[in-house]
Amino acid sequence: MGFLSIFFYYILVPLFILGIAINIHEFGHFIIARFFGMRVEAYSFFGLGPRIWGFKWGNTDYRISAIPLGAYVKLYGDEATGPLEGGSSEPKPNVDEWLEERNIGKADPDSPVAPVPESELYELRPRWQKFLVMLGGPFMNLALALAIPFGAALLYGIPSMPAPIVGVVRAGSDAEKQGVKEGDRIVAFNGTENPTWRTVQIEAFLYPDKPLATTVDRNGQRIQLELTPRRQKTFGGQEGGVIDMDVDMGAMPAIVGDVSPDTPAAEAGLQKGDRMLAINGTNVRNPQQVSGLVQQFKAEPIRLMIERDGQTKEITATVRKLPDGTERLGFGFLLPDLPLEPATTYTAAQHSIGVNVLTIKTIGTVLGQVFSGQRSARDAGISGPVGIFQQSAEATRALGWEGVFVILSGISLSLGVFNLLPIPMLDGGQIMVLGIEKVLSWFGKTLSMVAKERIQLTGLAVILLLMVFVFFLDFSRIASNFSSKEPVPAANSNSK
Repeated sequence: MGFLSIFFYYILVPLFILGIAINIHEFGHFIIARFFGMRVEAYSFFGLGPRIWGFKWGNTDYRISAIPLGAYVKLYGDEATGPLEGGSSEPKPNVDEWLEERNIGKADPDSPVAPVPESELYELRPRWQKFLVMLGGPFMNLALALAIPFGAALLYGIPSMPAPIVGVVRAGSDAEKQGVKEGDRIVAFNGTENPTWRTVQIEAFLYPDKPLATTVDRNGQRIQLELTPRRQKTFGGQEGGVIDMDVDMGAMPAIVGDVSPDTPAAEAGLQKGDRMLAINGTNVRNPQQVSGLVQQFKAEPIRLMIERDGQTKEITATVRKLPDGTERLGFGFLLPDLPLEPATTYTAAQHSIGVNVLTIKTIGTVLGQVFSGQRSARDAGISGPVGIFQQSAEATRALGWEGVFVILSGISLSLGVFNLLPIPMLDGGQIMVLGIEKVLSWFGKTLSMVAKERIQLTGLAVILLLMVFVFFLDFSRIASNFSSKEPVPAANSNSK
């Protein structure tokens, strides 16, 4: 890969994705504040801390800031976060002193600064308005996460999820040892009745090396099994379980996606774009079937009937052990796209909500496993900026613009949920402070600006520690990937 490609995929694309996800969040705060007539003192599109460039439009300074840790909206009168965002004002013990110093609402002829009306001051607004301003950021992130699959469903349709009928059982896998047969229908998996194939894949991913109760229907007979997903590295450095089975996709063209150099397939002349028609006289129904046929005939020369440029051609290759330790011919298929069903507004909304709910449930389960000690944080795929850049690049290289929007949707959802946590500096922490203020008001007391600032500084320390932790996870995951000899499955092909 050349320098320009590396720069595009690993720098520009991730910056584009993160820039949209972060700024849609800050825009949520901005637009709600402006809706209520609050004055926005500064809107930093990029970075925290001191201003290094920008322009002023109206009463708002639109800027780029020095510390590359996100973005922020500074509301006039919200002084608790002023020092964290490059402000120079010292905190005052209460709002009245702050108002007096700033000459808020007073026309002083000797002051060169025009007075700020009290109606535009964040600090004097009702708590319910402050609550909505804080909620605006996460809301916009969640809205974006819902809008992407919703829009894709309306434009292109909803992927038709195949029934959980086994199409291929890989040789030597636990599924083969447990007696799973092609044509078996999975009717229960890890406690889920009538699962979709996607549900089976996610449950297997979540519980590597753990026997999972499985029920299959074979010719009307229900057979009880225990399948143990095999642990392997997956997308973005995560570790998860796979069950070494492929779903029966029905009749589907088998188009060669890649041919590895110095392999039997390459030496026989197989090329990308060839369509597989038959193997040793057996017609190929779909790409999933090929794996079983290659294993069936691996002890003898394999005759591959292919179609290339409208012409039929037969080539012969013999399976051998490759440097990665696997016995195969050395080619892969383009993963076939799932059939798409036209969507209405209602079904598109159902699809979008379902996708995001499933994502949240999966993330919640993984985090629960981390906190309970069942899974390490590194293997859980918890990522910082480095990991996000890597995942964005891999998804874009594999899926093009589809990968960009898939990652954008996932990051926006994660950002929205994360910011609702009750940690100072985050929106959830600000909402928590509003709740504390409400309780104190019942006893005639308030939080001073000094107390608010200390709460924010505590939150900043927590966020910085978290940043150090995720950076450590990112680099340790990269180091582990470099040192690991285990081949990671390609994102866009099935190797044979």
